[in-house]
Amino acid sequence: MEKRFDPRADFAPGYEAMSKLTMAVKASGLDPTLVELVEVRVSQINGCAYCLSVHVPAARKAGVSQRKLDLLPAWRESGAFDARESAALAWAEALTRVADAGMPEDLHARMRAVFDAGEIAALGYAVVLINGWNRLMVAAAVPPAPATP
Repeated sequence: MEKRFDPRADFAPGYEAMSKLTMAVKASGLDPTLVELVEVRVSQINGCAYCLSVHVPAARKAGVSQRKLDLLPAWRESGAFDARESAALAWAEALTRVADAGMPEDLHARMRAVFDAGEIAALGYAVVLINGWNRLMVAAAVPPAPATP
């Protein structure tokens, strides 16, 4: 499939703004492995090949085990994810699918049990951001990034 538009070149101010938000999330103090897990899971839900081609290797580089990456689509049933990871993944899925299911009332309490308010907000921005990147890359038909050795 041919790329439909170039998100970076065809609207540079938007790309730059999203890139700055990406850097803010990275500087938030959140564990990079947690952010990468969320980014991979949301990209799986949204079917973004480009974002998966970027974030799966980034997750490995950040220290996410191959086992966790393999089990990520079935994280609830796997038993492989700790309380913070499970809460963050539930949060990411709920925010990604908010139009379909709303926001579960008990989820915020689950988040507060393992994250402080700043972490919850930063995770919210991380989820909003990866959803935005997914939608842009899918809409633009950006192909997966080349494989790295």
